[in-house]
Amino acid sequence: MRLLLGVTGGIAAYKACELTSLAMKAGYAVQVIMTAHATRFVGPVTFEGLTGRPVMTDTFEGAGAGGIDHIELAKWATVACVAPATANVLAKLACGLADDALTTVFMALRRGTPCVLAPAMNTEMWLHPVTQRNVGWLGELDRYSFVAPTAKRLACGDEGVGALADPIDILAAIQARTPPA
Repeated sequence: MRLLLGVTGGIAAYKACELTSLAMKAGYAVQVIMTAHATRFVGPVTFEGLTGRPVMTDTFEGAGAGGIDHIELAKWATVACVAPATANVLAKLACGLADDALTTVFMALRRGTPCVLAPAMNTEMWLHPVTQRNVGWLGELDRYSFVAPTAKRLACGDEGVGALADPIDILAAIQARTPPA
């Protein structure tokens, strides 16, 4: 079982550390890809310590140097997840944009590789019609499933839907979508 975990730039990025630890304990080999903004919230060295694998932050990291490039990494995954999935990455995936390491690898995933998206953002961003349209578009594809954000007091002080689901619930969704070995 090989989990490709995308981490994007939201305050909930710290919860991806717990998800990584839970996935490792559940028997997954975990490869983390971080957006540049995610590294402002949690450092790659944290995930490297948890997984024993280098974290990808650059699209061309390892290309031509015998390392795992973005295409090989996409082929490696048996299941993928983005947690937290910001409004920005949801829009990029919905529109087929691949302009950073995370979106490039996720756009290169083989057909049939399941991908769990766990959104986290401010309530108004989550409820914005464009975000909801993008979630709908992604949901129409056979590739993506969602773990809905929860309602609570958010980091910005607002109350409402937008908090990242509990890492245990995200792992359960990953396990439900993981193909049998």
